[in-house]
Amino acid sequence: MDINTETRRSVAFIGSECYPFVKTGGLGDVMYALPKALADLNCDVKVILPRYHCIPWKYQEKMVYRGSFNMDLCADGTSYYVGIMEYVWDGVVYDFIDNDDFFTNGNPYTNLVDDIPKYCYFSKAALAALNYMNWIPDVIHCHDWQASLVPVLLRTQFADTPIKDAKTIMTIHNLRFQGVYNIPTIRYWTNLPEDVFNIDVFKTGYEDANILKAGLAYADIITTVSDTYAGEIQTPFYGEHLDAHMRHHAGKLRGIVNGIDVVQWDPKTDPKLAANYDISEVLPQKKLNKKALQEELGLEVDDGKFIIGLISRLTDQKGLDLVDAVLPGLIDGNTQIVVLGTGDAKYEDAFRYYENEYKGTVCSCIMYDEGRAHRIYAGADALLVPSLFEPCGLTQLIAMRYGTVPIVRETGGLYDTVEPFNQFTLQGNGFTFDRYEADLLYDAINRAKTVFFTDRWHWDEMVQRDMAKDVSWEASARQYRELYMELKPQ
Repeated sequence: MDINTETRRSVAFIGSECYPFVKTGGLGDVMYALPKALADLNCDVKVILPRYHCIPWKYQEKMVYRGSFNMDLCADGTSYYVGIMEYVWDGVVYDFIDNDDFFTNGNPYTNLVDDIPKYCYFSKAALAALNYMNWIPDVIHCHDWQASLVPVLLRTQFADTPIKDAKTIMTIHNLRFQGVYNIPTIRYWTNLPEDVFNIDVFKTGYEDANILKAGLAYADIITTVSDTYAGEIQTPFYGEHLDAHMRHHAGKLRGIVNGIDVVQWDPKTDPKLAANYDISEVLPQKKLNKKALQEELGLEVDDGKFIIGLISRLTDQKGLDLVDAVLPGLIDGNTQIVVLGTGDAKYEDAFRYYENEYKGTVCSCIMYDEGRAHRIYAGADALLVPSLFEPCGLTQLIAMRYGTVPIVRETGGLYDTVEPFNQFTLQGNGFTFDRYEADLLYDAINRAKTVFFTDRWHWDEMVQRDMAKDVSWEASARQYRELYMELKPQ
């Protein structure tokens, strides 16, 4: 059946960040790209976000006031103002919850002392705003712990309101962040009944409540951002102390891999590149981008060098202890390394040391520069993603879009999206290693270098396979749309 003749589904996305208004990580990309892709598939989509003061004024000045009301929130009856400011863009309606008590800090996330009240307020205000606007969604799609109270509130405090029949989906982008705080504080800020603070819903340990755990218990469907990660989080190693809870709710758990915005990330039209290209031009044009990158970063200009890019938050999760262990061994006169990112001081300092030690061979850009990221994707030969865990990962998808071969650890979405190169069948689109060990990372990089230097024909074929791979949101959006249809068949 043609998708445009099927029954339309209305979906409210509720989450704490969304590109281009405010973004700290992959969640911001998903909250932007997935609703846009769903709108193209004939879904009626509304995105509900906090109106942080850090949202650039060029967006704030175009927001239209939709109304306001006071809302009871706390156990002692304290109520708060809820304003609704609307912004419409690319077929998606963005409604921003306005309140100066909670959203005046410069950053969306500060510390749990402030964040717990902020997102208790936001979750309830988002549901109250839907009722106020009389916009009754078929599905409410909630993202990470900051929106995890929504399924609980919907089935308790909103059980007799117009939105009561909406189904809920909870998407886990990173299980590590859960919103854990003491029970009295969360009871005060939610005014939820005492009986939900039990071991099956909120309670964790002796006296704490876990907001994400409660949302997962109450949601109709749980998704996470790759099929492999959906399995991994049911194990103690990846489960972040919720593995038993995830196993209990495994029947409603699904994995759907993320895509990327292929308009924003398009080497054919990307204005940040030295030379644009598509799959038919990638081999000569990538050489021009490599030369421009070497010149920009002060590396020795030599088309024959193998450039490894690393674009990452500099944290333990990203496998940087492995990189630190193997980097000196990679310096062989044929290899150059480019690092871009910020994070833990120990890694920032280590990469600064390597740049100083290996001038012209290693460049460490301890910053985040969007334009430079684009140029690294276009100019590097390979991109390193050796993560300890990676729910989905976007950098390997962007790298493939730009014809840059990923070298990854077999975990989460990295396992689902990168097929290891097979020297016998000559298939595959990257290089992988399994156990989290420096020697195995070193081996994977050396396997990539061997193909690059001794079998360039098959390397170049792999580059073109990567560019041909569909990394767009369309396939993922169709899977989400099927979930919405499954939840609300009529």
